[in-house]
Amino acid sequence: MRRVDLTVDVTAAAGLGEPAHVALTVHLPDPKALPERPVICFAKPGGGYSRRYYTVDLPGPGRGAQADWHTARGWVFVSVDHLGVGQSSLHAPETLDYTTLAAAAQAAEQEVLRGLAAGTLADGFPAVSDPLKLGIGQSMGGCMTIIQQGRYHGYDGIAVLGYSAIHTHPPVRPGAPAIVAPWLPRDTLLRQPLTVLNPQALAEAGARPPDAGGNAMAWGFHYDDVDPEIVALDLAHFNRGIHDPQRQRGFEAPAWSSLTTPGAVAMSCLTPGIVAPEAAAIRAPVLVAMGERDVVGDPRGEPRAYLSASSVDLYVCPHMGHMHNFAGTRELFWRRIETWAAWVAAASA
Repeated sequence: MRRVDLTVDVTAAAGLGEPAHVALTVHLPDPKALPERPVICFAKPGGGYSRRYYTVDLPGPGRGAQADWHTARGWVFVSVDHLGVGQSSLHAPETLDYTTLAAAAQAAEQEVLRGLAAGTLADGFPAVSDPLKLGIGQSMGGCMTIIQQGRYHGYDGIAVLGYSAIHTHPPVRPGAPAIVAPWLPRDTLLRQPLTVLNPQALAEAGARPPDAGGNAMAWGFHYDDVDPEIVALDLAHFNRGIHDPQRQRGFEAPAWSSLTTPGAVAMSCLTPGIVAPEAAAIRAPVLVAMGERDVVGDPRGEPRAYLSASSVDLYVCPHMGHMHNFAGTRELFWRRIETWAAWVAAASA
């Protein structure tokens, strides 16, 4: 297996009036392991995380990194930093809306596909023709995978991991005060004055900060078999306020985290129905997958969001919280994605 780190210029696609680039890591299998129809999978991380969420053997009761696991089985696995995240270019968070992020990611991924098709992406790696193209995303990455597919229809199938196309909402330990996030209009760019659609609910909850802090989210993010020290390490940057770059200064985050987020998306992606038009427009097969404790309130209601999809599969992984790749059952989760991908390949043929 080989890893190729790329930085792709997306200035024109992003349309921000300043230079912009997207950082990706392409994980290449042994060419002999490529299936008859190669699989290229583009993976996007959640809010507060970077593309290394997929590339690091994350601490916890399980073992292995998702990118390595799929690559060992012959996939070309591409982990992607959103604009404003990780090693992609940073911009004013309020300018990074759904349109901008999707356009930038689409442009960067098309460049990767061109390099693979031409056999020029890595020395000695053969040209990849007629691949099965998959898009997967965890949490906010799932949100942006829906947006990108609903607008560009570039994937043969998408897996939405730990994100609801109807209403994404972080759960809390039974008996604990509920997390109340502001619901913002789709076109918000976080410029004052903000239009908040649920002011009464926020007032009743005491107007807690939008990210509610890592302590409140811990129960839903990680299952009980994850060491509390790992949970604290993973969520420390949330407690500093992931929407406030100033509060992150001087803080050394874990390797898989990102201290910056695309603010306009991160602040509004918990609004009910925020991705509804794109979800309804998706025609390709969809896998909706999540942990036993996750941010999807009604898992069996999710298929209704994908009105045009040729199929919608549902999987709830046992003994898993929202941060799937920390779980002891992580490999079971990855196997379900692989099984679904094999069906997509068969169906598309």
